[in-house]
Amino acid sequence: MRVVIAEDSVLLREGLARLLDAAGHDVVAAVGDAGALVAAVRAYTPDLSIVDVRMPPTHTDEGIKAAHLLREENPAARILVLSQIVSGRAAAGLLTTGEGGLGYLLKDRVGDVEEFLAAIETVAAGGEVIDPHVVRKLLSRRSRVDELTPRETDVLALMAEGKTNTAIAEALVVSEAAVAKHINRIFAKLDLGTDDSVHKRVQAVLTYLRR
Repeated sequence: MRVVIAEDSVLLREGLARLLDAAGHDVVAAVGDAGALVAAVRAYTPDLSIVDVRMPPTHTDEGIKAAHLLREENPAARILVLSQIVSGRAAAGLLTTGEGGLGYLLKDRVGDVEEFLAAIETVAAGGEVIDPHVVRKLLSRRSRVDELTPRETDVLALMAEGKTNTAIAEALVVSEAAVAKHINRIFAKLDLGTDDSVHKRVQAVLTYLRR
C-alpha cells in the first residue's frame, strides 16, 4: 500500500518508513508537521496516513486537527493515529468522522511489529483498531453521563436537540448565565475541558446519545 507518515521525531519517522518499506509498502511521503501532512495527502492520495497527535508548532493537537480536516475533505481517508497519551476525547472525536478506516494506538504499546503491520492493514482495509487503554477511557466517559445532575441532563438533552444557549434558557426558564455554568460542568464531568466550543458540544451530545 501507499503510505504517508507524519511524525516530528526524525528517529521514529525514519524507523517507521524503514519498517514499512521492509514489509513491502511504499512510503510516498514522510513529513514532520501537520501542514506537510495535509499537502502530502492531497498530492499523493495514499492508502493510509500514519499521524502523530502532537506536532509543530505547538505540539498539542495539530495531528488530530489535520486528521479531521483530511476526513472532512475525504470521508474515506484511512488514518492511523499514534499518540503518547491516552486521549479519549481525541479518539472519540476522530471516530465520529468519515466511513471507517481509523486507528488510534499508543506509541508505548506498539512493540510487536507483526501486530502493528496487521493494524495498518486493518485500517487501510476500512476497519478500526483502537488501543484497549483508549477504549477504557471512552467507556469511562460514557459512564460519567450517569453522574450528571437532573438539571445538567436536561441541558444536555436540549443540546442534543440542537438548541442554542438562549433557547435552552427559555425552555428551562433560567438565565443564559446559568445555562453556561451547567454546560461547563457537563464538559468537565465528561472530561471535555470547560471552554464552550462547537466541537465540544458535539462530543458531549454524542456521548449522551450513545449512553
